[in-house]
Amino acid sequence: MNGRLIIISAPSGAGKSTLVNFLMDRPELDLEFSVSATTREPRGSEKNGSHYHFITVREFRKRIRRGDFIEWEEVYRNQYYGTPREEIERIFRKGKNVLFDVDVKGGINLKNIFGNKSLSVFIRPPSVEELEKRLTGRGTDSPEKIKMRLEKALEEMKLAGLFDYTVVNDILEQAQKEIYTIIKNFIERQDE
Repeated sequence: MNGRLIIISAPSGAGKSTLVNFLMDRPELDLEFSVSATTREPRGSEKNGSHYHFITVREFRKRIRRGDFIEWEEVYRNQYYGTPREEIERIFRKGKNVLFDVDVKGGINLKNIFGNKSLSVFIRPPSVEELEKRLTGRGTDSPEKIKMRLEKALEEMKLAGLFDYTVVNDILEQAQKEIYTIIKNFIERQDE
């Protein structure tokens, strides 16, 4: 039986996308990525429709009014992220498990909506210093933006206890093994 929801959340720079990509490369988990909508500009090699649905603030607000999102959040001023209802329906029609890569508040919202049908995992950086190093190393943000992301990360890390599991992403191979085991056990337990 498919139709499970896996929620992965983390502060910016904790390595969430790296772990999500690792999970997506595991066909036995039968996962399909839920593409979120956002009003932010694409970063690096991100592509519309596969990494995010990049839309304008005006379009996003229109879709909020229509009820097109299961959950949405204004993460930074005029920078919205949301989970389109049609994404989950599309994935369920294919008989797959849904994998969400969402911000921390979005992860909490999804867990509250889906309850025991979902599994939520918080990815924690090994330290704030390491997180700052990672954000700086990306080379995509200004020092002011990095400072803002670090302040937000400190607040988000206080919410880790609201998730089913926390995985510390210090040594990548260990974090991969841990998150894989957690998700595989959840899917197998649900299939019984």
